[in-house]
Amino acid sequence: MKLGAFSVSLAVKDIHASKAFYENLGFTKFHGDIEQNWLIMKNEQIVIGLFQGMFEDNILTFNPGWSQDAQPLESFTDVREIQKELKEKNFEFATEADESTSGPASFVIKDPDGNVILMDQHV
Repeated sequence: MKLGAFSVSLAVKDIHASKAFYENLGFTKFHGDIEQNWLIMKNEQIVIGLFQGMFEDNILTFNPGWSQDAQPLESFTDVREIQKELKEKNFEFATEADESTSGPASFVIKDPDGNVILMDQHV
């Protein structure tokens, strides 16, 4: 099972303060719009998302079909295939991808400690 690119999506209180903090740690803006209260920051292959007012908790994010540089991969495991495999392993889903579709889709699961995991396919 190929999960694709990985990032941590942080629910921040002040995106400007968070941007400055992570820049001081060596991260640079990779994508996003601070005026829309979201930024994707990168330090080498480490990717974090800063999101103000969009969700309550931090999220572990996987992007099937994307490299760490947000480039489409030629070969990847479709999000619906991942979902099917996890269902066979009796995972519980907070949201599910529509298995009758193709292309972009997502689902959400939680780990045993309640950490949110978003499987978000953009291709």
